[in-house]
Amino acid sequence: MASAREMRLRIKSVKNISQVTRALETVSASKVRKAINAVTATRPYATKAWQVLKHVSMQPGRSSLHPLLAHRSEVKNTLAVVITGDRGLAGAYNSNVIRFTAQRFDANSAPVRYIAVGRKGRDLLIRRGKKVIADFSNLPAAPAFADVSAIGRMAVEEFQKGAVDEVYLVYTDFINMGRQVPTLKRLLPLELEGEGLVENFSHTSNGPAAAYEYEPDMRGILDEIIPRFTALQVYQAVLEAQASEHAARMIAMRNATDNAKELVGALQLAYNKVRQQGITNDILDIVGGAEALAAK
Repeated sequence: MASAREMRLRIKSVKNISQVTRALETVSASKVRKAINAVTATRPYATKAWQVLKHVSMQPGRSSLHPLLAHRSEVKNTLAVVITGDRGLAGAYNSNVIRFTAQRFDANSAPVRYIAVGRKGRDLLIRRGKKVIADFSNLPAAPAFADVSAIGRMAVEEFQKGAVDEVYLVYTDFINMGRQVPTLKRLLPLELEGEGLVENFSHTSNGPAAAYEYEPDMRGILDEIIPRFTALQVYQAVLEAQASEHAARMIAMRNATDNAKELVGALQLAYNKVRQQGITNDILDIVGGAEALAAK
């Protein structure tokens, strides 16, 4: 059994760790609120962009309207944009994203290349032997659209020049503070049927479609809005992932603090037992010595 001095040192060490985890929990709680506000602030623009894009793309001859709307007859190469965090101490947040990515793409019929957004995801992908063609790490704590637009531009360029035939976005969808779900979205060619990234947060009416007038022309609008909206999907996914990361880190640090408190209690009880055992041994030595003197 450890000595009383060793037990005191362990108790002090665990208390110091609990102070660190409590501080990290507080910081993450502040950051997750800012991240949620950032996600909410992008939704009005993203919703309107989606409505306009959907209206334009539903015109006759969708595949010929713009190259980013055209489906390839054969998928020879796939690109996946995987969004994780730059730091750890977030529980299973980063590993869950990579595990989800592996489940989706390890059995993919076409070769898969990856764009890693976040240092942890990049390291895990390289460790698994995946082909990472680009790395976007150390994004600002509150990224602007300009900080993330390069990711969308790279995905668009890879698709337009024929290097890949489809592009997917893998990120963690922020549901609430206690639930974050790894999510897969097809980025290119744009998928306009069913639920899109923005439609998860907006409910449009089933009435007649609005009539728009486009200037200078429809093709000019498509050339501008489709690449921009593609980058906007990446931007929203980064904001969702950041909110999920901060929420996961806050919960992980809260659990670590609670576990540290329980461990301190258990160590304190063990220390008291060791201390009591030492006192008992001292008393026995004194009694034994007194009896020896009395026997003489």
